[in-house]
Amino acid sequence: MANKTKNKEEKTEDAKSQSKPFKYAFFPGCVSRGACKELYASTTLICKHLGIELVELKRASCCGAGVINERTPILGDALNARNFAMAEELQLPVMTHCSTCQGVMSKSNKKFKENPEFLAQINEKIANENIQQKESPYQQASGEKKNNKKNIDENNAVSSMQENIQNAETIINNDGFHGNSHDGLKYKGTAVVKHLLWILIADYGLENLQKKVVRPLAGLKVAPFYGCYLLRPEETLGFESADNPTSLDKLIRALGAEPVDYEGKTKCCGFPITMMNRNASLKMAGKQTLDAKDNGADCMVTPCPLCHLNLDSMQPDTERIIEKRLGMPILHLPQLIGLALGFSPEELKMGTHIVATDSVIAKIMEKKVAAVNTVQ
Repeated sequence: MANKTKNKEEKTEDAKSQSKPFKYAFFPGCVSRGACKELYASTTLICKHLGIELVELKRASCCGAGVINERTPILGDALNARNFAMAEELQLPVMTHCSTCQGVMSKSNKKFKENPEFLAQINEKIANENIQQKESPYQQASGEKKNNKKNIDENNAVSSMQENIQNAETIINNDGFHGNSHDGLKYKGTAVVKHLLWILIADYGLENLQKKVVRPLAGLKVAPFYGCYLLRPEETLGFESADNPTSLDKLIRALGAEPVDYEGKTKCCGFPITMMNRNASLKMAGKQTLDAKDNGADCMVTPCPLCHLNLDSMQPDTERIIEKRLGMPILHLPQLIGLALGFSPEELKMGTHIVATDSVIAKIMEKKVAAVNTVQ
């Protein structure tokens, strides 16, 4: 009888957990709508499957990626304030799937929350925003191309970032984007910004995620690449230790794979200095990738699309600079999750990577040749 009561209580708790609403204002960022469209596709796919409702902030601007803030700090903060204000209108926390966006937005938000006078100054910049307008100049400028095959080089990545800066300035300065709202936008300082990884760990719960796994990634050795912006500065991000993070490692285990421990997992991928010193940038990427490879990794997984650009898209150039063969598949976080949830590589757009992911797919599929590729 005691066991029956316990089982009933456990089922009740499970039901409560599953009935909890998971709804977020989705900030996709620039890169997932341009150079890494596979990230956008895989994120929306797994969230729908997990019952995580995403209300996309379609008129959101670039967060600044740290670049705008270096050039015009007040502009970078104003752009983030307008994005936060849109999320406040929805009364939803903000979800991003980009570590760089998480870091930049968290930094701006910390300033707003700690300095009401500064927030008032920023609100003056966005006061005339037309909240009824359906599409922003940024959204128009970042419309998807018809090309489904990812083909990006260093010059394209840099040009895209520079274009985003110009688009961001247009959002603030374009007269056609102002003046038609009764109240305009005002950020009250209540927004909460959460990375997809944090949501799965703290909100959704790894136990619940594990219950959804239908294709355990047993035998796959995955090197977690945390990078910079999701960890540092620790007093701004505050989710976990910057020196000894565990979130990605725990998620990898929940999916049935084996996390690979290596020194480079919390180092920089090199992307932030790409425009200043390309060779140094790629040497940094090569060092972290080679470290993962030397420690037996079958692949690396990153929660940041900018890291993905430097680790995957630039890997052929990195190999030439460090004069070593890498051949390391780099997966986006939701792609790794999607594989464990039973989605096919095609659905997760894994064929768009520069470094082929065939070895990863073969390793997790070898014992399940007849497995269903698509989750209905």
